[in-house]
Amino acid sequence: MLGTVKIEELKFDERGLIPVVVEDYFSKQVLTLAYMSRESLEISMEKGLTCFYSRSRDKLWLKGETSGNYQHIVCIRADCDRDALVVEVVKDGPACHLGNESCFVDDVYVSDEYKDFSIEGLYDLIKGRKLNPKEGSYTTYLFDRGIDKILKKVGEESTEVIIEGKAGNKQAAVYELADLMYHAMVMMVEMGIETKDVFAELASRHVIDKKIKQGG
Repeated sequence: MLGTVKIEELKFDERGLIPVVVEDYFSKQVLTLAYMSRESLEISMEKGLTCFYSRSRDKLWLKGETSGNYQHIVCIRADCDRDALVVEVVKDGPACHLGNESCFVDDVYVSDEYKDFSIEGLYDLIKGRKLNPKEGSYTTYLFDRGIDKILKKVGEESTEVIIEGKAGNKQAAVYELADLMYHAMVMMVEMGIETKDVFAELASRHVIDKKIKQGG
């Protein structure tokens, strides 16, 4: 489906290119910075896959054509000046040619005040404890005890959330919700459920509020 901005409105540079920031649709992680020509943009829109223009090779390249790591386009947005694009994608594999999920993995500066955190980062940390057990780790302990122990903790934390919610204790509810989310993610890793699976399910639910029939 075409958007409100036409290709003719975009401002390509003197080489006929426009910078493109590629972003993961589910996690919102920035994956890479690339460039598109008008032709590669049209191919991207036609195929629903990212097609870029390589400045070093001076040619078009369809992402994933050789690696299989295709990027399925969800939407393409232009900035207010119409001289840059953001492309949200669902990726089949790592975005970086080095095998990293994103090309942006090396920190230049990190604030001491604002710590970097993401659901995907937490998931990967939990998954790492399963793949590489660490002595003394609570997460490793849960995996060692198995699914029954994990589900028991999910149930216990769910009860705590209900108790604090009923009591109207906001801060305590936040604390218990964090515990519930952590244990739920341990369950996800144990069952092989990825965060993108849950996000995809949520994204598929276009209607989150619907009228229900009241019982007598």
